[in-house]
Amino acid sequence: MSADSSNQCYTVDSHSFEREVLNQPGAVLVDFCAEWCVPCQLLAPVLETIALSFAGRLRVARLNVDENAELADAFRISSIPALKLIRGGRLLGEWTGYHTGDCLAADIEKLLSETEIAV
Repeated sequence: MSADSSNQCYTVDSHSFEREVLNQPGAVLVDFCAEWCVPCQLLAPVLETIALSFAGRLRVARLNVDENAELADAFRISSIPALKLIRGGRLLGEWTGYHTGDCLAADIEKLLSETEIAV
């Protein structure tokens, strides 16, 4: 896992994904993206804000689909950006395409609140 320049989001790859995402007890929002993807670039600052807003409750990880095609296939990624909210190896929610920060934060809050009660 390596921190991006802002230190709010982390980069994962096929070597670190299981350890840094699937085996984490806390929630991880995985951004399946690519450098050439304009909507992915537009979503990046939204995800930085999400990481700050949910600090202590959620980590945000970025995964380059071009460099990690096997993981993209395993998660059935057919369009990017694609977001997967995972806790303890379990998929809690997913989104495709660009979403505003407010909309995404509301969805994440709802999912985290529901699953924190159930845990």
